[in-house]
Amino acid sequence: MTSRKTYILGIESSCDDTSAAVLCNKKVLSNVVATQDIHRQYGGVVPELASRAHQQNIVPVVHQALAKANIDKKDLSAIAFTKGPGLMGSLLVGTSFAKSLALGLDIPLIAVNHMEAHILAHFIEDDENNREPSFPFLAMTISGGHTQIVLVKDFFDMEILGETLDDAVGEAFDKSAKLMGLPYPGGPLVDKHAQQGNSAAFNFPKPKVEGLNFSFSGLKTSILYFLQRETKKNPDFVAENIDDICASVQNTILDILMDKLQLAVQQTGINEIAIGGGVAANSGIRTRLKEAEEQLGLHTYIPKFQYCTDNAAMIGITGYLKYRKGQFSNQSVAAKARFAIGS
Repeated sequence: MTSRKTYILGIESSCDDTSAAVLCNKKVLSNVVATQDIHRQYGGVVPELASRAHQQNIVPVVHQALAKANIDKKDLSAIAFTKGPGLMGSLLVGTSFAKSLALGLDIPLIAVNHMEAHILAHFIEDDENNREPSFPFLAMTISGGHTQIVLVKDFFDMEILGETLDDAVGEAFDKSAKLMGLPYPGGPLVDKHAQQGNSAAFNFPKPKVEGLNFSFSGLKTSILYFLQRETKKNPDFVAENIDDICASVQNTILDILMDKLQLAVQQTGINEIAIGGGVAANSGIRTRLKEAEEQLGLHTYIPKFQYCTDNAAMIGITGYLKYRKGQFSNQSVAAKARFAIGS
């Protein structure tokens, strides 16, 4: 089965991006993403609007993915889709479409865990870089909805060692940006300003959380109080110090992530580190990981930018790996807003 060509159509609709990708074995032939700009005016994703946009986008996105891959839908070996976790309305659109298409084509249906897919995106074959983490490795999944450290023993043998107790790291970035008056999504803008600022300009407390778990709600509160206090003294404080504030906020968040990652390395003795999720696109975390490679002797793996944010290529590669094992779903499969790794 591994020697012949296997074509997987991947469908991702867990939040506000509609994406479809076609893979031939482990190579990506197409990866189409339709973003939803309407959420900017609301300062965050509106679930009802997201699901309606998915309904509008999914057919043209799948059509475009097949066209770019230069294959007919009849050539597909299986269809992989995001079962969860995510927004239920959004998941239902992708799940229903995938089930219908698989039924119509009489080909296997493969349910995929979105967070496992972020980790397994590292196994996409790329002409520029074919480095893959070796088992066992530690994966740090950092996104708008999740922050986890996962022990990956095999493709589908994963154990969560630590996770956020409240807010995810991506939310911490976006909410901090909102407090500074930056538009949604604010995380990339914080990163952009941080590159021009002094990360030691302002100090923010780091939460004391036992073990490998995370917490970001207290940090957000301290940033709020800090900005309220400083703007009371100087109404133009944020505008005059935006670069330094962003650099200091980002530095604190990255300190939290790296401290936990180093603790995980110490506890497990594993020095193979892979990161995934939208926050993996942050320039600061990439720099910190490269520094850790040199200082701590770690082997780090960072996906290409297009495989960090939500995309169907990661669903496709997970689908292919499940296809090889014959791990198929039947038509009774249902979307799950909460869907833990390994469940």
